[in-house]
Amino acid sequence: MKIIFLGTAAMQPTKDRSLFSILINYNEESIMIDCGEGTQRQMKIAGLKPTKLTKILISHMHGDHLFGLPGLMQYLRANDYQKTLEIYGPSKLKEFLACAIKTGTIEENIKYNINEIKEGIICKSKDFSIKALKLDHTGICYGFQFIENDKRRIDLNYLKKFGLKQHPILKNLQQGKDIIWNGKKILASKATKLIKGKKIAFILDTKLCKNCYELAKDSDVLISEATYLDELKDRAEAYKHMTVKQVAEIAKKSNIQKLILTHFSQRYKDTKDLEKEAKKYFKKQVICAKDFLEIEI
Repeated sequence: MKIIFLGTAAMQPTKDRSLFSILINYNEESIMIDCGEGTQRQMKIAGLKPTKLTKILISHMHGDHLFGLPGLMQYLRANDYQKTLEIYGPSKLKEFLACAIKTGTIEENIKYNINEIKEGIICKSKDFSIKALKLDHTGICYGFQFIENDKRRIDLNYLKKFGLKQHPILKNLQQGKDIIWNGKKILASKATKLIKGKKIAFILDTKLCKNCYELAKDSDVLISEATYLDELKDRAEAYKHMTVKQVAEIAKKSNIQKLILTHFSQRYKDTKDLEKEAKKYFKKQVICAKDFLEIEI
């Protein structure tokens, strides 16, 4: 799994940070979370092929997370996009895109489905599921969990004593089913090892709330907005955002292994003070994202 930060700014772009967008590349899936203005340009700079996109999740209807979507859809059209794009977002997203089409802002020349987000599992595949929970921001806003399915790894050394190497029957073992080979029973529990799937939490625009902890709990990686330093906690509260200290304390209480901060106010020219503050409260790995940062998980 690779996570690419296409934009890390909050509310306004800066010379160094584009507006918010994250891309998850997982096997054959390319999943975008939010699409701030300029996202299509960021993809081009990063050398990412737009035709590989499979899903777009829109957390809420604020422009810095949404206004890049019409342009991105035109970009897909110009690049002969052949898939059916699955778009997930709040109920108003359908109206927003319908208006863009009606006014000629975009042309309805690619296939897409709009799926209204409701709390719980919003999509599922054979390899992963994505869960959404409401956050506490101005208007309806969702955070997400990317939950990889557990997998079984076959112990080929154990199978040697049964004279079994590569064979289609191994698929049954990977599914946790016992098999019979040359009259002998092979137990899946002994012939395979269960590998726990990864869990990545995405906490987007919100003030501190219960679902921040619910999303973060036992995740391998927490990726969260951290708009302000704690000295501006009153401003964060007024605009329903979080401080670096609040996010670090969520990570500390939630058994997180790695914390990645993003969605920074334009007042911060660099992220040194943000990283320093986070490390005061969370002693494991802390990374302040920058545009085009790639993380392998």
